[in-house]
Amino acid sequence: MAEQSQAAPKMRASKKNASAASTKPGTKHNWVKPFLAALADTSNVAAAARAAHIDPSTAYHRRRTNAGFNREWQIALCEGYDNLEMELLHRLRTGEIKPAAGAKRAVRSFDNATAFRLLAVHRENAVRERAVRQSVSAAEIRDSIDRKVEELRQRVLAAKAEREAGRGPAAAAAGMPHGA
Repeated sequence: MAEQSQAAPKMRASKKNASAASTKPGTKHNWVKPFLAALADTSNVAAAARAAHIDPSTAYHRRRTNAGFNREWQIALCEGYDNLEMELLHRLRTGEIKPAAGAKRAVRSFDNATAFRLLAVHRENAVRERAVRQSVSAAEIRDSIDRKVEELRQRVLAAKAEREAGRGPAAAAAGMPHGA
């Protein structure tokens, strides 16, 4: 038991010294590239630190004291979230294989609610990107969408009015009089 209590402070001290040594000026930071690559892959600082064989506090300290590293950290996190978003989109589009209760085979299930929320979040980005591609302003794109929605609304209202008047849309389209 006494050996364990003496070993623990030694291990903490060696970790502390390793962390301090890796952040001293002039010391090579061989952990930076593996850390940033793992951060981009996982979007998880603790997992990235494990992959780079450092304590997370070492990375946090460098981020606070080094503007360039902070920028690279943010870029890696953005890349990680882009990767996560792509994985989620793939899962939403192709579904997930889940065991069905009482069935011998698994079934593919789709999470439509999450897909709709994701679409709503990215609507503004899509509008902006379309505007850039077509060299038109975002306001023009929104106006175009609003016009299309209004046209659809008018068609629905017209069809509803025809149904209420006793004529179906097919009869109205054929020019048949009411009751014919």
